[in-house]
Amino acid sequence: MSHPPVHLMHNQLEMPEYNAQAFFMGPIMLDRYLDKAVQTSVCSADVAATIKALAIAARKIAGMTAQTGLPDADYGALVGDQNQDGDDQKALDVLADEAVYTALLEAPVAVYLSEEKDQPVQMPERKNTEAGLMVAADPLDGSSNISTNLSVGTIFSVLPAPKGDANSDCLMSGRAQLAAGYFIYGPQTCLLLTLGAGLHVFILDGDGQFQQSDWVPEIPASAPEFALNMANRRFWSAGITTYVDALLAGKDGDFGQHYNMRWCGSLVADAFRIFRRGGIFLYPADARQGYEDGRLRLVYEAHPIAFMVEQAGGVASDGNSAILDKVAAHLHARTPFIFGSKDEVGRYLDLTQ
Repeated sequence: MSHPPVHLMHNQLEMPEYNAQAFFMGPIMLDRYLDKAVQTSVCSADVAATIKALAIAARKIAGMTAQTGLPDADYGALVGDQNQDGDDQKALDVLADEAVYTALLEAPVAVYLSEEKDQPVQMPERKNTEAGLMVAADPLDGSSNISTNLSVGTIFSVLPAPKGDANSDCLMSGRAQLAAGYFIYGPQTCLLLTLGAGLHVFILDGDGQFQQSDWVPEIPASAPEFALNMANRRFWSAGITTYVDALLAGKDGDFGQHYNMRWCGSLVADAFRIFRRGGIFLYPADARQGYEDGRLRLVYEAHPIAFMVEQAGGVASDGNSAILDKVAAHLHARTPFIFGSKDEVGRYLDLTQ
């Protein structure tokens, strides 16, 4: 089904310039930020209510993540199953999915798309509100890192609810997103959130509230860092190999500068670093069986991250077209995913297209 080009509406609804401290005394909490966004027509009341519900789930997941490994909290253990994508499910994968679903029961959401579920989940009918939204989520991104004490996260996307059958009409362009973000559970528990009017950051404080940070992410146009799993080199295309060789050649290469490599193996962690200081993230398609169309999920990972990246001044591509212009062929479709600083992504595209 067709949907309005929401990105055009976002351009018309840019966040008004204001000093937040002029509106509120003391720290700006997520709920008050969202209430102000509703008052200024940056988002709808339903979108705000949905994000508030997701924040409740995130607090629970953050608590479980912090307790992993304690007696009676073996959340990194395999539960003897695989999700739709063939990934081994950890206990915390299942618990995070349950936390998100339970929180959304109190939100105006009609359909829940979960990376952990085979099919769209129809939410129970709401008595006092027309449930006009759909949420797509990876409840626990990076779960292979649970037991290694690296950052994991919850990635989400808020979209219009399908007008017809959820199974056939839930696949939309990334431009249809009304909001997107992720919670990252690391040294800090943070929410990175876009309502289509820039990217904003909230940090979970000691009182259990998400408090707005002074940091407003703006990805620099160029930065000499790249995130890539070099172990897959033998499976890359010639163009990708040429590009990476140029990075590794440093000042003697085509780009004339030294680069550092960073790779966490957790999308939310690698993305956070790029939001902080720029660079490029690369997970291209390769010749391995099952990786011909890339590895990361378009609906649950690439679409929301790409929305955030564009809102922070960066670029997100599959190597041929903008990620946000893509529509998934099926619910768990994969995609190559390259994102980050505008100039760095441009250099990649110049050498690989």
